[in-house]
Amino acid sequence: MSADAQNPEEPAKTAGEEPAKASIGRLLIPTPFVVGIATAMSYAADLDSFPVEWGAVWTVAVVSFVIQWIAFIPAAIYDTEHYFDLTGSLTYISLTIYSFVANSAWKSIRSIVLCSMVLVWAMRLGSFLFGRIKKAGSDDRFIDIKKSKVRFFNVWSIQGLWVLLTALPVFAANANVVARDVVPLGVLDIIGFTTWVIGFGIEVISDKQKSWFNADPKNKGHWIDVGLWKFSRHPNYFGEMVLWLGIFLSACSTFVWGQWACAVSPVFVVLLISFISGIPKLEARADVKWGGNPEYEKYKRTTSVLLILPVYADKGPLAETNGSIQEGEAPSPVV
Repeated sequence: MSADAQNPEEPAKTAGEEPAKASIGRLLIPTPFVVGIATAMSYAADLDSFPVEWGAVWTVAVVSFVIQWIAFIPAAIYDTEHYFDLTGSLTYISLTIYSFVANSAWKSIRSIVLCSMVLVWAMRLGSFLFGRIKKAGSDDRFIDIKKSKVRFFNVWSIQGLWVLLTALPVFAANANVVARDVVPLGVLDIIGFTTWVIGFGIEVISDKQKSWFNADPKNKGHWIDVGLWKFSRHPNYFGEMVLWLGIFLSACSTFVWGQWACAVSPVFVVLLISFISGIPKLEARADVKWGGNPEYEKYKRTTSVLLILPVYADKGPLAETNGSIQEGEAPSPVV
């Protein structure tokens, strides 16, 4: 309810105030939009239908959003983001177990391994992020978002879509009972499992190295540039992209027809982290903290933004090479 509705003595809104109402309408657009995407992807993953049976991908989508919207209520009441990431991880866990059990997926070794990988990743990351925010006391991502309950609600809806799209290959593989139980493990599965192990290892090692770095008082106020962070400014994000690619590679062994739309999973992860919620925001925040510091500028010039690569030769802040990041320019989020 708006402040104007709470105070009857306030004068009526003037015509010049109407854009404020319209802005609320625009803020609400993301939730119907993400629900629409989820509906379309669920339809494709369920072999171009909405089967009325437990374990169908569309039912997984419904549960994903319902969990977020229920969790949003106390979060909005108490104006807290402390349980946002934890809710996301618990959603992954709940949906994976539901999809596995409802589709009797224990009959497939592939499904057992895929679901296990999602569960291990979700439990590890969820506990890590929850511990981090409890220690920090707040999450800077939500400082502005929480000022509007509508924007805050949209973020929870987007998380529901995030969970669905990233794990969509697993939900589709579990639900495709015929192909799941007929197609044996093959080379693509081995490649997928190996890729996941590599990506998961990179993510875990990166997070551990950053935790150890930040725990050392000598490093207070300094950016991390040791370990994997010497070769990539965001190795943890790189690891996340790799592990979801591995899950897709194994799951796609069972795909038929519209289920190939599940290829959106690794693409969605790359695009979201590279251009929307991950790297751009952290790069901007780092520039505010350390921009202009000669050592930090050198670190940016000589270190890959995402891929784990050998340290670049430093050609100086005014180096002019094709495709290089010039001093004062925003870094590319995908290199």
